[in-house]
Amino acid sequence: MPLQAVESKRLYRQIADQVRGLIAAGEFPLGARLPPERDLAAQLGVSRPSVREALIALEVEGLVEVRMGSGIYVTSLDASPRGDVGAALGPFDIIRARALIEAELAALAAREHTPALLKKLRAALKSMEVDIALRVMPIRGDREFHLALAEASGNAALLRVVTELFDERNNPLFEQLGRHFENARSWRQAVAEHRAVIQAVAARDVAGARTAMRSHLGNSHDRFAAAWIEAAPSRKSA
Repeated sequence: MPLQAVESKRLYRQIADQVRGLIAAGEFPLGARLPPERDLAAQLGVSRPSVREALIALEVEGLVEVRMGSGIYVTSLDASPRGDVGAALGPFDIIRARALIEAELAALAAREHTPALLKKLRAALKSMEVDIALRVMPIRGDREFHLALAEASGNAALLRVVTELFDERNNPLFEQLGRHFENARSWRQAVAEHRAVIQAVAARDVAGARTAMRSHLGNSHDRFAAAWIEAAPSRKSA
């Protein structure tokens, strides 16, 4: 028997495959509601964010539909996985990686900032505020803000890493997660957090800049991980 390539599946993909198998086996027929996210996490022994990434992946593939305020429902019995979704990095891994790297970049910027950097950061923040007022997702200004801090390090490798991690927002999992959880209110909170970073950088407060960036990306993680509001199970399904 010829050897086959070894595939290292991401955790969310393993969870999605288990749920997919249950659907294929008829455990959850068309139109059925899946167990709540918290119950799936407990049964699988994994974190709720990992379950959420799996459910989002299945939603992108068209197998389930997330209905805010109601639950997650089976919408297709076609259990064939889509490779483009399986290749995507998990949004929560991306945010945690960014927090580790960008907190130190903010600290470095506070130590060595220039007027040109502050001008770039303030312009990016203004761009975000304008887009929010126009009801446009302020991704452009957000990207300019984070890349300006990375560029200020003078390290091309770090700039590339931050750019690539930020641009993972365009992967199908991250985009679908954003459709559920990003709105004008969450973006206004992000703007306030960006402003705190600028204030610390302008004051040359190294520890404060590090903390502000870590707090911003930690809050971003928590906004995506906020509990879905699900309807209570009906008596018929009990």
